Amino acid sequence: MWSELSVLFRRRRTIVMLAALALIPVLVAVAVRISSAGSSGRGPAFINQIAGNGLFVSLVALTICIPLFLPLTVGVVAGDTIAGEASLGTLRYLLVSPAGRIRMLVVKYIAAIVFTAAATVVIVVAGIVVGAILFPVGPVTLLSGGTISIGESVVRALLIASYVTVSLLGLSAIGVFISTLTDVPVGAMAATVVISIVAQVADSLPQLDWLHPWLFSHYWLNFADLLRQPIEWSSFGSNALLQLGYVVVFGALAYGRFSSKDVLS
Repeated sequence: MWSELSVLFRRRRTIVMLAALALIPVLVAVAVRISSAGSSGRGPAFINQIAGNGLFVSLVALTICIPLFLPLTVGVVAGDTIAGEASLGTLRYLLVSPAGRIRMLVVKYIAAIVFTAAATVVIVVAGIVVGAILFPVGPVTLLSGGTISIGESVVRALLIASYVTVSLLGLSAIGVFISTLTDVPVGAMAATVVISIVAQVADSLPQLDWLHPWLFSHYWLNFADLLRQPIEWSSFGSNALLQLGYVVVFGALAYGRFSSKDVLS
């Protein structure tokens, strides 16, 4: 596990993706600071509150990143898990070691989850830091009308990062499964990202209301429930249960495919 994480986070590609994600809250904060966007009433949720409290920068950045940027980076990492080793010609050598195929799948998937958590935390931390530098920071007024301290606001922000990480567990499982189907990592990455886009498009069509609760992207933007007093946990629980279903189904498919696959790369 340590070896896999070390290789993943030492890659230039991983560092560049995390840096790009950290740049998004910076761009949001700078744009609001130098313009009148903070009072225009336009943009993602919470953007009107940035000028009054820099702690909202991370929430706006997450809202921007969830539909595309986070699925894109997660798709790159998850799609590369098995197919990347195959394309490098190292897959069969890894399987010769006592680790075995099941353990390798589990380690690769856990590494993808760790990257997802790191990506969301990077966005939140970068948002808090740049928000504190460019704007006043103080107690946060919640959606329910109550007010919480700065310290509790940071805890809520990290809790939202946890929610977003859980939201992407299903997509990571899909990416790992697709990665077992091909020796071309770019194809697995692209397919994973396309599936995330298709799911979000389907979730926006009222004609497919019956399908929405089953789409892994359905609860992605429901983290606003964590900004109430007391916290509304129903969305978190429904989201976690849905993602668990995707992990079980696509984890089983990945195991079925990988355990019987002739590895020649």
